[in-house]
Amino acid sequence: MRYSEGGGLTAERRAFREEIRLQAGQRFAAGEKTLVIAKDLRVSVRSVERRRRTWRGGGMEGLPAIRGPGELTDHHRCPVRLLEEELGKGPATHGFEDERWTLVRVQVVIHRRLRVSVSVATVWRLLKRHGWSWQAPARRALERDEHAVELWKKEVWPRAKGSRRPLGSGSSSRTRPASR
Repeated sequence: MRYSEGGGLTAERRAFREEIRLQAGQRFAAGEKTLVIAKDLRVSVRSVERRRRTWRGGGMEGLPAIRGPGELTDHHRCPVRLLEEELGKGPATHGFEDERWTLVRVQVVIHRRLRVSVSVATVWRLLKRHGWSWQAPARRALERDEHAVELWKKEVWPRAKGSRRPLGSGSSSRTRPASR
């Protein structure tokens, strides 16, 4: 089961985690120290610091639900439409040199626009789940020089393909002269 589908957690466990999220937000508003909150809620200091930064940016509404690692929650679910819009603008709009979308580039766009860190594997699953796939060119490039390609196949490829090892008897022993 995926995290977006509950991550294998029971309804009670999800409710418990949501209660921790709400408590953390209330304690941020009360001005409590990060270390105290982490100790009382039995979570890591780093997690509290990360949530506090998010809370500062958007209050309780901006505080995302507790989720599994690298998953987009329902709080972030608008990404499909938003991601389609962003990908439709093209890589150059997002500061990339050429017009190629790679998983890493899509990952960067998700991080910049949705402020969610996801793995490359999660990006791949997200794209695949919504029907996107890698694209192969429909035809060959106009700049392709067929004569140069044929020349390369006849002259360069046989040399590159050639065996690395000289033919003849040999030995696997490093101390025997016949092995050299």
